[in-house]
Amino acid sequence: MAIGTAGGGFDGNFSPIMYSKQAQIALRKASVVSAITNNSYFGEIANQGDVVRIQKEPDVTVNALQRHTAISVEKLDDQDFQLTIDKANYFAFKMDDIEDQFSHVDFVSLAADRAAYKMADAIDVDILQYMTGTNPSTGQYATTVSGTAQHPTASEINGEFLKVNQLDMSDFSNITTAASSSTTGDSVPVAPRLPGATAKANNVASPLQVIARMARQLDVQNIDSRGRYLVVDPIFVEMLKDEDSRLLNADFGGSGLMNGQVAANIHGFRVHVSNNLPTDGTGPGTSGVTAQDDNFGIILAGQEEAVATAEQINKVENYRDPDSFADIVRGMHLYGRKILRPQGLVTVRYNAA
Repeated sequence: MAIGTAGGGFDGNFSPIMYSKQAQIALRKASVVSAITNNSYFGEIANQGDVVRIQKEPDVTVNALQRHTAISVEKLDDQDFQLTIDKANYFAFKMDDIEDQFSHVDFVSLAADRAAYKMADAIDVDILQYMTGTNPSTGQYATTVSGTAQHPTASEINGEFLKVNQLDMSDFSNITTAASSSTTGDSVPVAPRLPGATAKANNVASPLQVIARMARQLDVQNIDSRGRYLVVDPIFVEMLKDEDSRLLNADFGGSGLMNGQVAANIHGFRVHVSNNLPTDGTGPGTSGVTAQDDNFGIILAGQEEAVATAEQINKVENYRDPDSFADIVRGMHLYGRKILRPQGLVTVRYNAA
């Protein structure tokens, strides 16, 4: 395939429109975030700064009916969330005329695949950090209230997240061994339960115990059991697979890592693995059964309607490089994200014990 022609333009084998579709398809297959969020708003954006308005489900009051008493009629509030397209990434690459003429490799297709992967990776890092409520610079939970998500009360949130849904060692009553008198804020030491064990250890939590606790938290918040997911890192997945014989091999079957999915149903969760989850310090691989508040990983559970995302590759351009014999192709990818129901997101700080 020749991109650069004798006249310095593009021949009929390359179309910017075809390239845009090719990159978009690859992006959506590779992205974990696209599998765990409501991305129904794809295609509704055109420029950075666009706002997608998402209607809130109206709240209706139910009253006891009393005979011979007039009923009260309430007016429904027409409210909405605003998902602002405030994030943008780009790619740009150059195809040299000489390389194009003598190469048997389709560099444009290779570059398209790579650009899609890199953009998916960048989106995963940003949105997973956002969904876990962590500070990008420290890895710790954010401490300031922001946004207009559907919070019960401002005193219960941390960033755009419910504090009660940010689980740590203090939420596991069987763990009594700690480095300090208070376990609040300390990571949960996790280790697989040994074969034949009948009692819970007093210094660690098992992977299945952690997952069950996250499921319970969503149940308490009245979150729909349909569409639940769990995003974990490779260290947690390894411990989960080592979890005695309580999980069948079929639990980890399937056709491969499509959208990072490694298990179809564990405690009601569809399980995905990602290297893009936030960590702090040296991460979850720093082992120890005592409390750790500086070295841990964060895993995320939720329901796919809790967060809305919108994204689109909206521009792909090509032009001749004025300083060389080459064609330049560049594209811009816009996206935004919005927590709609913080009740539907649960995190756990953990480290491998």
